[in-house]
Amino acid sequence: MEKAIIGRKVGMSQIFDADGKVIPVTVIEAGPCVVVQKKTSEKDGYEAVQLGFGDVGERKLTKPEKGHLDKAGVSPKKHLKEFKLNKAAEMNVGDVVKADAFAEGDHVDVTGISKGHGYAGVVKRHGNRTLKATHGTGPVARHQGSLGSGTDPSRIFKGTKGAGHMGVDQVTIMNLDVVKVDPELNMLVVRGAVPGPKGGLVTVRSTAKTIIVKKGEAGTSANPQKASARVNPQKASARR
Repeated sequence: MEKAIIGRKVGMSQIFDADGKVIPVTVIEAGPCVVVQKKTSEKDGYEAVQLGFGDVGERKLTKPEKGHLDKAGVSPKKHLKEFKLNKAAEMNVGDVVKADAFAEGDHVDVTGISKGHGYAGVVKRHGNRTLKATHGTGPVARHQGSLGSGTDPSRIFKGTKGAGHMGVDQVTIMNLDVVKVDPELNMLVVRGAVPGPKGGLVTVRSTAKTIIVKKGEAGTSANPQKASARVNPQKASARR
């Protein structure tokens, strides 16, 4: 069953696996969320649920927003997000979704707004190379330089890499593993990094990737040409 939830990024940490290796993880305060609206394939043409997250005062909402939430019979929410889910029909308006909707071992896609870096040049924003930092360069070592001829086409093509606002983009990191779920604190611990600053709003949903289940561990090859590299350490393939 597909699942989704809204939360906030608490921060990054490290844990150790069974072999003692360090695993970087991100802690997410997931929910609680309330189902504000449900859409079905018979009525709306597709199945989806709208989740509300974060309590807010009524004076912070517009009249249409307040009416929409009053119709659902839920308290005022600051953030509303719609998720297309295959099993949305099983959820009802007013249901509370918490972190325990996910379980350890689930694969999720996490979406957030990346950190802002202000107005940045091409070296920082796109990784362009700089000019030599020796004699003759002048105060233009980090400048962009020429972008094309002047006569034809007499313009700069759209999409050309240049200086500008860096960050504050919606970024989705796909296929992260849920390492731990704490239903009491409504916390999710996922393996890897999640975009955005501490306290940033994130959405977590079941991954859109196709998970390939391994049918068995890889055994030792019976090919003598491959086995000889393990037996003979002087072979070239064994020294790679």
